[in-house]
Amino acid sequence: MKLFRTEHDLLGNREVPADVYYGVHTLRAKENFQISGIPVSAYPQLVFALAAVKEAAAEANYGLGLLPVDKYKAIVAACEEIRQGALEDQFVVDVIQGGAGTSTNMNANEVICNRALEIMGHQRGEYQFLHPNEDVNMAQSTNDVYPTAIRIATCLGIHRLLEAMEHLRGEFAAKALEFADMLKIGRTQLQDAVPMTLGQEFSTYALMLEEDMSRLREAELLIHEINLGATAIGTGITAHPAYAAKALEALKRITGIELITAPNLIEATQDCGAFVQLSGVLKRIAVKLSKICNDLRLLSSGPRAGFGEINLPPMQAGSSIMPGKVNPVIPEVVNQIAFEVFGNDLTVTFAAEGGQLQLNAFEPIITHALFRSFKYLTSGCYTLADLCIKGITANREKLLSNMENSISLVTALNPYIGYEAATSVAAEAYAKGTSVREVVLERKLMTPVQLDEALRHEVLTQPWAYDKHAGAAASAASKENS
Repeated sequence: MKLFRTEHDLLGNREVPADVYYGVHTLRAKENFQISGIPVSAYPQLVFALAAVKEAAAEANYGLGLLPVDKYKAIVAACEEIRQGALEDQFVVDVIQGGAGTSTNMNANEVICNRALEIMGHQRGEYQFLHPNEDVNMAQSTNDVYPTAIRIATCLGIHRLLEAMEHLRGEFAAKALEFADMLKIGRTQLQDAVPMTLGQEFSTYALMLEEDMSRLREAELLIHEINLGATAIGTGITAHPAYAAKALEALKRITGIELITAPNLIEATQDCGAFVQLSGVLKRIAVKLSKICNDLRLLSSGPRAGFGEINLPPMQAGSSIMPGKVNPVIPEVVNQIAFEVFGNDLTVTFAAEGGQLQLNAFEPIITHALFRSFKYLTSGCYTLADLCIKGITANREKLLSNMENSISLVTALNPYIGYEAATSVAAEAYAKGTSVREVVLERKLMTPVQLDEALRHEVLTQPWAYDKHAGAAASAASKENS
């Protein structure tokens, strides 16, 4: 059995291992770009997208009478297999590469071609029967195939991230209901503020995620615009005039994504603005998640020398020297995911800015940065939801004690005793180490009934039309006893 087959390109002949589906172009790229150690196959959604584009192109060219039926059927069959997960390990080019994605496109052309040759009854490398560039790459350029595939793969990544965010949002919403009746003290600038419920705090996190999901869906609409049919720089050279429209319809059917052809293919071939917009949304999501995790770490800090208002589920021992210590490891890992996404956004920004004239050569690093952000954020949402939020419990007594002893509780009495008297009460309670309730009753600024009314759950946690008569009576008592 032959161990190698001979293939050639413009640089000459090379021995390609006989058992691989890629060819000489992929072999050279594999040797040239030993950068990250992460092959294109690490992103299955991109492999799927490449096969989808090649399948759509073959269908369009066949429909236009440019591709014979035997070649068309073999290419489509090979692409369908790859879209279902076959031959992923043959996409071996490093995801970070020079050449604006040419090596990835060549890799796809060769793998599809050699599998199609087998389907036709030929040997791998017998390109006289089916050629990777002339047939599989017909009416195409890397400059429209690669960006289109990136956009399809990006849409798939967005959909997975949205599912993960919805899962996390649901867990926060469930906790909001569970904690709906638990009063606590809110905080601004890490200082006591006014009362709220723990349920309100957690419902805020659910809403933050919901808002960012809306922004992500908006950003996806820009990604739906593709430049397939542009070929080299957007003029459509070597493509049939009807090719772009036919390929688009086929690609929409294959992927199930409502793609559209850009109105100006020259502009679309060089512009990476949609990726910049999307990356900014991913950064926004990361910022929110990190802020939420900061809150969770603060609220659970202690357990005795910190806030100690909630308990995160213990996941592992927290120290090699301090027995019994448990750390908030799940929020911490999500914080680190956010830091990675911040860096990826900067990478996308520089790469998008770095394009020149009719093409941006740096889409490979944009792809790598975006896909890493998708992967980490998606995993982070599921991890945070299932290993942290789902198991959070509340320390009801601690919440109530913090609220009752907070000086800021006096804010609720402003409508009854006035700001000046309330300030005086706060100062005295702080100086004596006593509660606002005790000082108010001791000064007879309000009756016990009035005070209970003013400090009811509903009054403390939402807009409330207070009793003017009770307020007036309390105000008069305040002036009399001041």
